Amino acid sequence: MQFTGRPHTGPGRVKPSMRNAKSMTSPTTLGLLKASGYPDRTVKEELRANLLARLRSKHPTFPNIVGYEDSVLPALERAVLAGHDVIMLGERGQAKSRLMRYLVDLLDERIPIVEGSELNDHPYHPVSALARAKVAELGDATPIVWVGRDARYAEKLATPDTAVADLIGDVDPIRVAEGRYLGDELTIHFGLVPRTNRGIVAINELPDLPERIQVSLLNILEERDIQVRGYRIRLPLDVMLVASANPEDYTHRGRIITPLKDRFGTQVRTHYPQRVEDEIAIMDHEAAITYDDGVEVRVPDHLKEVIAEFSAQLRASSQVNQRSGVSVRFSIGALETLVAGAQRRAALTGESVALPRMVDLYALIPASIGRIEFDMLEEGREEAVLERALKRAILEVWHHHLGGQDTSPLTTSFDEGLVAETSSEMSASHFLGQFEGAAEAGRLIEKLVGRLSLDDSAPARASALEFALEGLHLTKQLNKELTESPGRWRFQSDL
Repeated sequence: MQFTGRPHTGPGRVKPSMRNAKSMTSPTTLGLLKASGYPDRTVKEELRANLLARLRSKHPTFPNIVGYEDSVLPALERAVLAGHDVIMLGERGQAKSRLMRYLVDLLDERIPIVEGSELNDHPYHPVSALARAKVAELGDATPIVWVGRDARYAEKLATPDTAVADLIGDVDPIRVAEGRYLGDELTIHFGLVPRTNRGIVAINELPDLPERIQVSLLNILEERDIQVRGYRIRLPLDVMLVASANPEDYTHRGRIITPLKDRFGTQVRTHYPQRVEDEIAIMDHEAAITYDDGVEVRVPDHLKEVIAEFSAQLRASSQVNQRSGVSVRFSIGALETLVAGAQRRAALTGESVALPRMVDLYALIPASIGRIEFDMLEEGREEAVLERALKRAILEVWHHHLGGQDTSPLTTSFDEGLVAETSSEMSASHFLGQFEGAAEAGRLIEKLVGRLSLDDSAPARASALEFALEGLHLTKQLNKELTESPGRWRFQSDL
């Protein structure tokens, strides 16, 4: 239910227009365009044809998207094939915006427009006064230019201060001062929607758009005309409108008015990852991890599983506000924090491999507490809720990997007086050195490394051993306590 891979455009990062991108073989006049047999089709027909071609070729419709293969993507494909405007409902961090941007890939690489057009006017069917006049005057000699697909996508984040002028347009006082009449269409400076004619208009967080502004979209979607300061302009705009929203019970900031809801042909419901491996795949791709020269970064799979399970535990917790959700960005940030802890230790100890251990995992709690909204009567208990969820996640993964492993050599060593300490600044060799006198424990470490699919390096052995000790503590076979030194923990027998 999330995705990896990056679409053509990102938030606030629409690529520059390609209006001047011409090919030596591309028609440059209306007459040449007609002679070339260029098809006359709407943007929704264009999207439909390109999607069908991609489906027939078995090429991935939305490449690099993880977890939506059997739910969201089929629904979105059906919406495109039906020629519907679409609204995507889902909690934060479910990649609604990214999915909308991926639709750009289904547009033609380039399309022709009347040269000088503000509204991407189709040479066969110009809609603006300027383009209509040019085609009427020049006929088949009307010059045309070609624009790229990225110039045909516009995205707007709905905010309470959004105005009709932003989306639809307004009278341009400079043009009035130049001598034009208010009733003249050429006095209007068009907004985002008309300027994306023959393209895709995306509106994020639609409920945050004031209701009076939502009303201005009704005619765009149905009657295909616009009204600016009481002056009605007939513009048969050719657009696909895609919007995103959180479920209505998530926020009281606004709502989608019923008539506008009715004009969206398809509602697509997104969701969080339903499988641990999907969340891990997203984390692996999206985490921004910096690799320094001379220090190798390796993250054990079992620790990635703990992070994914941690998020799953929070999403199921009655003490976490599930209307706001636990975004996949939470998991991504947790992985980045985990790696940062290992890199810090490597820098302090001079280790050549930055490999996280359990002691790094608990640093996630203070680092991420502000990213979760809680439903609790008693304040100050947020950290305890996160700690319980993390411990449940650790136990789940521990039982999965080491539940059947005989760990008695370890517990016996501790019963015989072994005491071991760990901290986020302790090197792997120092940590392992505490077990050198316990031969049976040493042989067990070899088995742990194999069970967790790790190599035989000191950092990997330390990570496996610390994971085993944490599981023994959580299953009440070992005692773990904070020492007098801040951030330093002691494992010992509970006898």
